Amino acid sequence: MKLRKVTAASAAVFALALTATACGGDDSDNSGSSSGGGDKIKIGIKYDQPGLGLKEPGGSFSGFDVDVATYVAKELGYEPNQIEWVETKSADRENALARGDVKFIAATYSITDERKEKVDFAGPYLLAHQDLLVKKDSDISQATDLNDKKLCSVVGSTSAQNVSKDFAPKAQLREYGTYSECIAALQSGAVDALTTDDSILAGYASQDQYKGQFKLAGLKLSNENYGIGVKKGDTETVNKINDALEKMVGDKSWDKAVEANFGPAEYKNEPAPKIGNIVK
Repeated sequence: MKLRKVTAASAAVFALALTATACGGDDSDNSGSSSGGGDKIKIGIKYDQPGLGLKEPGGSFSGFDVDVATYVAKELGYEPNQIEWVETKSADRENALARGDVKFIAATYSITDERKEKVDFAGPYLLAHQDLLVKKDSDISQATDLNDKKLCSVVGSTSAQNVSKDFAPKAQLREYGTYSECIAALQSGAVDALTTDDSILAGYASQDQYKGQFKLAGLKLSNENYGIGVKKGDTETVNKINDALEKMVGDKSWDKAVEANFGPAEYKNEPAPKIGNIVK
């Protein structure tokens, strides 16, 4: 599969944004220090989500989560070349933080009460919604239009089941191993729609080989507040990340990141969410 690459303009924007941010901290060592300024910082991301967290064929990383994490790391005292990106799959995120494998995680990590029992969250930094991705000329505009249509999602996801249960009981569910397979099936006409978070859908649709072929239905079937996960009890780091996120929103770097990563899919994103109450 041809993977989407960050444009030169996008890279320049973020190079300027990162250069403008303040450097600080002491000389303590890597991800275990909350004061920043160490030799390295380990940050958890996804490796397989275009537009959010993607490891490119040449070994570089791109996506909105990557841009947010890079900005935050700069505010914590780390240059981009001091970041060690660590793949953190959904099922292992809490364990990775508990073990100290990473300092923080930015990986489409929805804030939930259940997760807050195990980790602390900074943010949220993005409000996403469950949505549908369809072909550009599709007449599907509501979830109820999926009755008697073929709806795709990945194995283990509850997104398609939620649509079938609440809106379109006659939808024909098709489960694939990856979203890439769903996108290919949508392109070929094997399925009529794909469902998951709108940010994820926009990222896939923004890949070079798919530009202009798909559209988001613009539905808000759920609220998904993406937060930055931090080890339980690390209040100092939560506070510093919240400060960094507020600065990113205030200087418009957040808006530029959204446009750079989701713009080609005509993603109608929510405004930047209000950063949660900082824990003092």
